[in-house]
Amino acid sequence: MYLRSISLRHFRNYHEQRVEFHAPKTILVGNNAQGKSNLLESVAFLATLSSPRVSGDRDFVHNGEEMAQIDGELDRLSGRSELQAILRRSGRRTIRANGETCRRQTDFLGTLNAVEFSCIDIDLVRGAPDYRRRWIDSLIIQLEPIYVYILREYGRILKQRNAALKQLKHDASHAIADTLPALDYQLATAGTKVIRRRRRALDRLAPLARHWHHAIGGEAENLMIAYRSQLDPDDVSDPASRQTQRDQPTDTDDPQAIQHVFLNRLRQNRSAERARGSTLIGPHRDDIELMIDDRPARHFGSQGQQRTLVLATKLAELQAIETVVGEPPLLLLDDVLAELDLTRQNHLLDVIEDRFQTLITTTHLNAFDAQWLDRSQILTVDRGSIIADSPTTLHMYATPEFPSS
Repeated sequence: MYLRSISLRHFRNYHEQRVEFHAPKTILVGNNAQGKSNLLESVAFLATLSSPRVSGDRDFVHNGEEMAQIDGELDRLSGRSELQAILRRSGRRTIRANGETCRRQTDFLGTLNAVEFSCIDIDLVRGAPDYRRRWIDSLIIQLEPIYVYILREYGRILKQRNAALKQLKHDASHAIADTLPALDYQLATAGTKVIRRRRRALDRLAPLARHWHHAIGGEAENLMIAYRSQLDPDDVSDPASRQTQRDQPTDTDDPQAIQHVFLNRLRQNRSAERARGSTLIGPHRDDIELMIDDRPARHFGSQGQQRTLVLATKLAELQAIETVVGEPPLLLLDDVLAELDLTRQNHLLDVIEDRFQTLITTTHLNAFDAQWLDRSQILTVDRGSIIADSPTTLHMYATPEFPSS
């Protein structure tokens, strides 16, 4: 797939801006806080209809305006697509694909696929579990757009159950208590769908990340990525034993088995949940283990090991999406080259080549060799305005021929 253009109106610090992409690689250069990351965020939004950088659509809208708009023009093997997102301060949004208003997000999601790698992605290793959960959920949405509704349904039921538990904490009436069995069943049913999809996605991703980890690090270290659910047996505490158990696919993808354990755990924790007034069991509290040689990378990995792990995971994401959708996704690199040493920089740039359309932000061009710069479109970003560094040179770039199906 190839993004031909992106147009922004009142988005973040952009008033009116259109960018046409004339090369497989585009380098956005400028000082910090000029709008480089905002442009990448707009592209990522068209892929996932979300952003980890905001709490609501109002954060996208330029100060003093009521709405923001993103328009993208994309070429895929199936033909050209036009995407549009209108975001309002009120929170009401409109999304359109090829001029048609999409009533369902699944009619929009999956048209554009992108993997973003930014300097904050080190939180994949160092951050809290909710960061890792959002990461895997975002990937699954691109692989299986219907997952956005599965997550929403689970969140709706969880909210209802938490409200009932809060009421029970202050009023132990039978009327409220009688609603819990039905909510337990609904939560376990919806939660089982979330858990199964997360596990399947990680089963696909883990061997790819392990391959890239060996290729980048050039060492014999073993990377393990695994889903750590609260439904796992309590008596399995050794990391190697947990991995051995996960490698046995007996019940890990059996919905009835997962749901049965889920319901049992909810019953076992009923007293604690009533005392806390919240749901303590479920995928909203699960985590993803990132281990190097059976030791948690978060606690024992060096800075270099952690960065290698994150880079390997991002490359695995690219490969996983390409395998599933049949086309290479876009790669968005937000000021990450400065975070990588020269060896990792070179490996990343060698992997990219012209295989993935890539948008890169940077504060300087020193990290790129002359050959890379000669084959890239270079744009300067300054206070929400984007200009070509060398307009005459850009005419030398022909829009890449898109392969016929």
